[in-house]
Amino acid sequence: GSSIARATDSGAYIHVGSEIGVASTKAFTGQVTVMAMLALAVGRERGIVTEAYYNEVSAALLHLPETMEEVLKVAPQVADLAKIFTYAHNFIYLGRGYNYPTALEGALKLKEISYIHAEGYPAAEMKHGPIALIDAEMPTVAIATPDHTYEKTASNIEEIKARGGKIIAVVARGDEQVRRSADFVIEVPVIAECLMPIVVSVPLQLLAYYIAVYKGRNVDQPRNLAKSVTVE
Repeated sequence: GSSIARATDSGAYIHVGSEIGVASTKAFTGQVTVMAMLALAVGRERGIVTEAYYNEVSAALLHLPETMEEVLKVAPQVADLAKIFTYAHNFIYLGRGYNYPTALEGALKLKEISYIHAEGYPAAEMKHGPIALIDAEMPTVAIATPDHTYEKTASNIEEIKARGGKIIAVVARGDEQVRRSADFVIEVPVIAECLMPIVVSVPLQLLAYYIAVYKGRNVDQPRNLAKSVTVE
């Protein structure tokens, strides 16, 4: 029923149901899921993806609903955390690899519904500007889940800590290294690396939601935003 569905020659529906709120959440996770499936299928057809990896990610996708149920259990913790940061006027979100776009999603949601300025940034480029903004009044949300860049992200967190920044870290369940440096930790289950953005986006969306609620914002209809964009 959407404009793009009528205009396109072919496509894949994300099957997540109608989105009521202007600041879309399940559309993000739905689209990432479909794109992961598409990449997996194309990779297998081209012989790039091994059968073992294909089966691993496919199994993780099949169990994604249960994984998301697990992630949603952090909601009360995130709600308590949000009360602390309603004072903030600016946030920085950092991520590497797959989780750089996840950092952008977290920052976007905070901007849209709480009206707090937030910037998503590649953690690898933190020293090229954003580090100048770090102080006790500028919270940083750092995504530090297990991947080949984990140690470098942990190092970024140490640098922020050394400059007096407040750190909210999203980490894998059982993480010890980043926990020692972060002021606050949100744990998520570990799944295939390419699917981590789906899992990580949930607590980031919840953080934006609860901060907005505590600030008395209308989370379903943020000011100046519309559900359908009709002008370029």
